[in-house]
Amino acid sequence: MIKTSAQLRQTFLDFYASKQHQIVPSSSLVPGNDATLLFTNAGMVPFKDVFLGAESRSYTRATSSQRCVRAGGKHNDLENVGYTARHHTFFEMLGNFSFGDYFKEDAIRFAWEFLTVKLALPKEKLLVTVYDSDEEAFAFWRDEIGIPVDKIIRIGDKSPSKKYESDNFWSMGDTGPCGPCSEIFYDHGENIFGGPPGSPDEDGDRFIEIWNLVFMQYNRHADGTMENLPKPSVDTGMGLERISAIMQGVHSNYEIDIFQGLIKDTAELLQCDDLEHKSLRVIADHIRSCSFLIADGVMPSNEGRGYVLRRIIRRAVRHGHKLEAKAHFFHKLVVSLGKQMGEAYPELISQQAVIEKILRIEEEQFGRTLDRGMLLLEDILANLKGDTISGDDTFKLYDTYGFPADLTADIARERQLKVDHNGFDIAMGLQRERAQQASQFGSNYNDQLKSDHNTQFKGYTRNEFSATIVELFNNEASVAELKAGEQGIVILDKTPFYAESGGQAGDQGILHIDDGVFEVLDTTKMGNAFAHKGIARVNVGLNRLVKAEINTERRAAIVKNHTATHLLHAALRSVLGEHVTQKGSLCDAEKLRFDFSHFEGVTAQELQTVERLVNQQIRNNLSRETNLMQIDEAKEKGAMALFGEKYDDEVRVVTLGGFSTELCGGVHVERTGDIGFVKIVSESGIAAGVRRIEAVSGECALAFTEQQGSNLSLIASMVKSDVASMPGKVEQLISRGKQLEKEIQILKQQVAAQAGSDLISDAIDVNGVKVLIADLAGVESKALRGMMDELKNKIGSGIILLGTASDGKVGLIAGVTKDLTGQVKAGDLVNAAAQHVGGKGGGRPDMAQAGGSKPENLPMALDAAKVWLTDQLS
Repeated sequence: MIKTSAQLRQTFLDFYASKQHQIVPSSSLVPGNDATLLFTNAGMVPFKDVFLGAESRSYTRATSSQRCVRAGGKHNDLENVGYTARHHTFFEMLGNFSFGDYFKEDAIRFAWEFLTVKLALPKEKLLVTVYDSDEEAFAFWRDEIGIPVDKIIRIGDKSPSKKYESDNFWSMGDTGPCGPCSEIFYDHGENIFGGPPGSPDEDGDRFIEIWNLVFMQYNRHADGTMENLPKPSVDTGMGLERISAIMQGVHSNYEIDIFQGLIKDTAELLQCDDLEHKSLRVIADHIRSCSFLIADGVMPSNEGRGYVLRRIIRRAVRHGHKLEAKAHFFHKLVVSLGKQMGEAYPELISQQAVIEKILRIEEEQFGRTLDRGMLLLEDILANLKGDTISGDDTFKLYDTYGFPADLTADIARERQLKVDHNGFDIAMGLQRERAQQASQFGSNYNDQLKSDHNTQFKGYTRNEFSATIVELFNNEASVAELKAGEQGIVILDKTPFYAESGGQAGDQGILHIDDGVFEVLDTTKMGNAFAHKGIARVNVGLNRLVKAEINTERRAAIVKNHTATHLLHAALRSVLGEHVTQKGSLCDAEKLRFDFSHFEGVTAQELQTVERLVNQQIRNNLSRETNLMQIDEAKEKGAMALFGEKYDDEVRVVTLGGFSTELCGGVHVERTGDIGFVKIVSESGIAAGVRRIEAVSGECALAFTEQQGSNLSLIASMVKSDVASMPGKVEQLISRGKQLEKEIQILKQQVAAQAGSDLISDAIDVNGVKVLIADLAGVESKALRGMMDELKNKIGSGIILLGTASDGKVGLIAGVTKDLTGQVKAGDLVNAAAQHVGGKGGGRPDMAQAGGSKPENLPMALDAAKVWLTDQLS
């Protein structure tokens, strides 16, 4: 009997494999071929370019179980997760695809066979929908499959004026491939509310869509006309969680085996007896999306994918907080997820320690702000007029305390309140505008220029050869000629110049023409053409023959740095862990810069180990091998791919001995020994979860090391030592400096205390109580405590308030002798003054301090405190 989710997943793949479909492993949650998507949110996303005709595969039929996330952007189910039976941030989409092979009849036949024969679902429990005018699908369901006409529901356009806008008509965009859909629904029974699709009660839970068959039949043009595709295709999707619920005899997805295992483990961890609690569902869902996102290289951050991940983690932690979690708990559920899904997705096991650590760090960081954020929210709710939390307040919670808007919405929903999402979006938009205005920058060339030419790159083995000019551009358009002295772009039919790509800087050099030269200052890609950007030193015309010659000295420095990044990448993974993935790089003639995913700073010892490992491979003089192979073969060989990048079926694999294997189209040294050596210059964080190493190699590394030696010699002479003894000497000087600072501070406090004691004569009598309120110009804030102790001893019984202003800041301290704390609290007194200088403070009843940011208001603040105190003592 096929029942478990794991069995269903494998049964589906095996069934379609028996129908000559290629089983394609799940792609990353980070789409490699669609910059418009935050995450892979449907099974067809990895095949999008195949459907568009921009990519070809070695097969025309495919099947997959694709992991998907819908938690950001247009496809955002986050707010509903945990509150409905079928919304998730993470889900698996079972799919079968035809790329110009079979069409409607086989798609329908395969689906019906799988459901009614392989899974043995009762036919009477199934009904289908078709697009209103799709007579082919309707007839096939009726005549070939034998479904009664009353169980084939036609779904038309949403309105007569909106043709093809229907739940049963799919399109990739306003133009391009599109076509009708046929959906299969399962009837969960009369005991559940809801009507069939197309009825007034269709939003009920009785009839649940389990499979959508999309027939890509047309190409829609900009004017709205539909053209038949020469090779119609099929894209289908069936949610694994939904079909598991049916096969396991339950109604809610949260009742299936995967979720029940996670919910029970979460309940045990949090000592929660109510297994139906909505928060357990939220946490069980969120541990899946968070773990898989991290496994696919996404790190928590404040923007893009990383911010969505951070939101999900924080939402899970907040629901743990609701269940009165006694300690950090979320990261401990990775083990439970591994038990449920590790066999199908072994990365959950191999990366368990990394996933746990990242989740724990995020949970700890958010835990420190959650309580403060909740206090602010409670304050907002206490003063709320009406039933809606304003957009400004929602944004303040997000901007100040890191509360995502959906977290605020969660809490509002629990209290039967609403959130002004539109107001929040406006506030967020204004912030984005401010950020964009602060970071605007320009470009010195027109990046709107396009070329249809395809330049052949011959620079792997040649530094110069003859080529023909096939296109010219000035900064505005394609031209027939560039005049002498004019800046422009030259497109050649073939070139030895490498165009900037994959972090490797573009080449510079010379294009020799009979009567002069074109000086190439940079080379970039312009579609499939290589754009040689520079200055014409002579008139340059189309179809001219040139001798293209790169700057070989500069190229040699660049390729040393490029190969060094491959060694550095492998060394970082060896020392820090396999979670390290490249997030960006720059290799020019002077340095290399390598950005990588890591959840904490790299220690000095780890950096030293990495540097030694890189230089060891350089001394080993590993040979560089370059091979073209199929992408699957490259991955089997262990080739590292760039995070989120898209690759053709055939890829270039660069191998350095047995140490590094990566997919790379760049130029490299012949042997690692050619690099000389590498020196790490710096390591820093550039974003949450992303670190950056800057390093130098070859001659630049030698120059850097020589400069360091010169600096050390100079410092040694300044401290009257030799280089070998310098650390001890510097340590001695630092220690002596700290001691002198302490002595100076003590002297300052003594002087201040003496000055303070002289103030006693300024004390006044307020209703029988001695009161001293003084503005101490020029006294440091940290000296106030010593002065207060001295004054309290002198005054015997009384109340003291001292204030000082320096460097744009205000320091306040209040002291009340113990016999008077029943009448006046020091904290109340100091806050009576602090509110006028933009501050707030606190402390014991007999001693309290505060700060402020408005020194110009200090006299007014002390006067206000005097009035307040007089009132208290009256």
